[in-house]
Amino acid sequence: MLSDKIEYQIFGTDVQIVEVLLDEDQSVISEASSMNYMQDGIVFDAHLGDGADPDQGLTGKMLSALKRGISGESYFVTHFHNQSDKKAKVGFSAPFPGSIISIDLSLHDNEIICQKDAFLVAARGTTISATLTKKLSTGFFSGEGFILQKVSGDGLAFLNCGGTVVKHELNDESMRVESGSLVAFSKNLDYKVEAQKCKNMLFSGEGIFLTKLTGTGVVYVSSMPFNKLAEKIISVIPESKDKN
Repeated sequence: MLSDKIEYQIFGTDVQIVEVLLDEDQSVISEASSMNYMQDGIVFDAHLGDGADPDQGLTGKMLSALKRGISGESYFVTHFHNQSDKKAKVGFSAPFPGSIISIDLSLHDNEIICQKDAFLVAARGTTISATLTKKLSTGFFSGEGFILQKVSGDGLAFLNCGGTVVKHELNDESMRVESGSLVAFSKNLDYKVEAQKCKNMLFSGEGIFLTKLTGTGVVYVSSMPFNKLAEKIISVIPESKDKN
C-alpha cells in the first residue's frame, strides 16, 4: 500500500509538536496518547497492529499487533482520518522533552531501524514492526534489549527523542554511540556492542558498552536520552527531600 503524501510543520524547540495537514480522505497513524489537538472533520479509531494493509484479515492484524507488543509498544495504533471535504489539521506531541524529526522513508530504501520508543506518527500505509538485534551480545549489553522497531513504507514518518538530534552520514565508515543516545539508523548498517577497556569502564564515566555502527547510511543520535534524564531527576529527589 502506498503511503499518503502529507504536509506538516514542526513547532517549538524543547517540547515540540508536529502538526499534520490532511487533505480529504487522508490519514496518519500514531502511538497511543500522542494526539495533542485536532480540527473539525478529523476522526480517530484504534486499530490492531498498524493497519497498513486494509485487506488484512483478523489473523494478520493479530500478528501485526503481536509484533508491536514484543517491542514493548501498545498492541493498538490510532488512525486519524480526515472525513471532511476540506483540509484539516491534527497535532501530535512527544511524552517527554526533546525533539521530533521527520524521515522520508523513500530516501532510506523504504525502511529505517529505530529504538522501540522512538516512533510517534507516520503517514497511512506505513508498517511498524519489531526486529531483533543481529547479535545476542547486543541485546544483553547495550541496555536497550533485543528488540528494536522497524518502520517501513514510502512516505513520511516522525520520530521523537530526548534533547537535540544530530544526523550523521557514514560512507563505508564506522562510528561509536552511547547506546541510549542512538535514535535510528539505516537498515543496512552493521550494529553491534563493544566493551570498553577496564580502565575506561571504571573511571571514564562513559558506561561499559558503546554501540558501533559500520557501513554506508545514516545515524540519528540524541543529546539527552530520556533514561538519562529520568536517572538524573531521580538522583536529586533525595537531596530535595532532605532540604525540606
